[in-house]
Amino acid sequence: MNDLPVIRLRPKSKPQAIRHGFPWVYADEAVLDRRTRNLAPGDFAVLEDAERRPMALVSVNPASKIVGRVMDRDVDAQIDAEWIRKRLRIALQMRERLYDTPFYRLVHAEADGLPGLIIDRFGEVAVMQPNAAWSDRMALQIAQALVDVTGVKTVILNGQGRARSLEGLDERMEALVGEAPTQAVPVIMNGATYFADVMGGQKTGIFFDQRPNHAFAQRLARGSRVLDVFSHVGGFGLAALAAGANHATCVDGSAAALKLAVEGARAVGREGDLETVQSDAFKAMEAMAAEGRQFDLVVCDPPAFAPSRQTLEAGLRAYERVAKLAAPLVAPGGYLALCSCSHAADLTHFRNASARGIGRGGRRSVQIYSGQAGPDHPTLPQLAETGYLKSLFFRLDG
Repeated sequence: MNDLPVIRLRPKSKPQAIRHGFPWVYADEAVLDRRTRNLAPGDFAVLEDAERRPMALVSVNPASKIVGRVMDRDVDAQIDAEWIRKRLRIALQMRERLYDTPFYRLVHAEADGLPGLIIDRFGEVAVMQPNAAWSDRMALQIAQALVDVTGVKTVILNGQGRARSLEGLDERMEALVGEAPTQAVPVIMNGATYFADVMGGQKTGIFFDQRPNHAFAQRLARGSRVLDVFSHVGGFGLAALAAGANHATCVDGSAAALKLAVEGARAVGREGDLETVQSDAFKAMEAMAAEGRQFDLVVCDPPAFAPSRQTLEAGLRAYERVAKLAAPLVAPGGYLALCSCSHAADLTHFRNASARGIGRGGRRSVQIYSGQAGPDHPTLPQLAETGYLKSLFFRLDG
């Protein structure tokens, strides 16, 4: 067996959850003695149950509520460059089977066997978010493995966001391989052209997860007037124009994101059919309702209002308010799409909040479609956090 330190589960913990695929060890489940607490964030250890039976090889972070992340069921595994390359090859093989273009999420953390690590690919540019201590510590090895396996020319480390702060990791942004792009990177999806700011945009610069929901919205958008609220770089709005929408209006608080939306419309010759509104989304919807504006398709894709169980109730009230304000903006017989990327708000909670909001907005609705993230965002059945995205489409009457 590896000459590694050991962390042990408490006698009252439930080791069967980990044996059945749950990938995390919470701090209150482990014996955190002085020896364990002296381990450095990112160290590897052998996880044992209370009877001292080896269970898995884990990465350790005594500073996190998730003190252990399962790396490999084989306690003799070597977490090195070849181990990383093997996991990346498996992830790449699936994405290349799914997509004809090199634009996708290449690694979706635990679901791809690389805990806490996110990698999005933009052609010859890859952006990685090492949100666990081990991946931050091995960032250079991961970057080189990415080059070896995928052939990308540039690897950006985006070390920002709530997940890193929960791990006690510092914020940083740098090019680990190649030169950082000085311009936004064009991305082709569903016939639309998007521009991703991989150095200064939200997350990795674009959201690949909504791709299948963009495609469904395109079926409703042909010949229509479309409103895309919380649009970022034009996600649903540009997809609608690419599908033949007559006009799209994008609302977002970021002037930089809306500028990229305009570039995307210009790239396909539809700049004249795109309106951008830089505003707080709630205020913008209230103002449009006061003006009597209506659209054939309205899409609201807000940020995570319920990122944790502690924020669930407040988040559900926010989702209800979004639905209430959006419903009057839908023309009779039109469609409303409401999205949530909050893993703490499950589908039932989110659907109920959306239905209440539509009703409070004075409209009657029927749900016609429920979407989730695309297959480049695989879901680990034992970990609800990997299945965070929900997109609900309603037809509104009256």
